[in-house]
Amino acid sequence: QVQLVESGGGLVQAGGSLRLSCAASGYTFSVYAMGWFRQAPGKEREFVAIRWSGGNTYYADSVKGRFTISRDNAKNTVYLQMNSLKAEDTAVYYCARKGNSGTYLDQYLYDYWGQGTQVTVSS
Repeated sequence: QVQLVESGGGLVQAGGSLRLSCAASGYTFSVYAMGWFRQAPGKEREFVAIRWSGGNTYYADSVKGRFTISRDNAKNTVYLQMNSLKAEDTAVYYCARKGNSGTYLDQYLYDYWGQGTQVTVSS
């Protein structure tokens, strides 16, 4: 069955960096777009970044220039490199597999999700 397992979260000071990983299994990883979302306490889950199978990437304005999404199809893994972290980046981060239609901004168009990994940025 499809499984997505995130890792790499933790506590970091403002201005620091973290790299999140999401290991996928149970399907042909290379043909699906993969995205990252996050959910801060008391807020709705929001889009962070997506990387399509062809290599195109899109980012939320709030992380553009600071975060980079990448993937290693040989390892069935998608990454989120987060630099210049801010307190407002504190959230649970989720990776998700994008379904085959619709906008990448809509979380309901992603069909499988990981369990999430906590990122806490201290100011």
